[in-house]
Amino acid sequence: MNGILAFFNLGTGEIIAIVVIVLLLFGGKKIPELMRGLGKGVKSFKQGMNEIEDEIKKPIEDLDKEKPGSSPDNQNN
Repeated sequence: MNGILAFFNLGTGEIIAIVVIVLLLFGGKKIPELMRGLGKGVKSFKQGMNEIEDEIKKPIEDLDKEKPGSSPDNQNN
């Protein structure tokens, strides 16, 4: 969490100001609904990233399985 705050260069005062503004704009009843939607969005994003990573890794693993000299045609019996 500190890395994120350092990236945006946010201090305690700025975070409190943002929280107050969000409360004024959306009200206390809407905040849980907004956070739930944000959580679902982050989860969906992570799933998409994992699927892309798997698609990239699969061809590499397939190439490793097909190393030269490991096929039955190249064996001298």
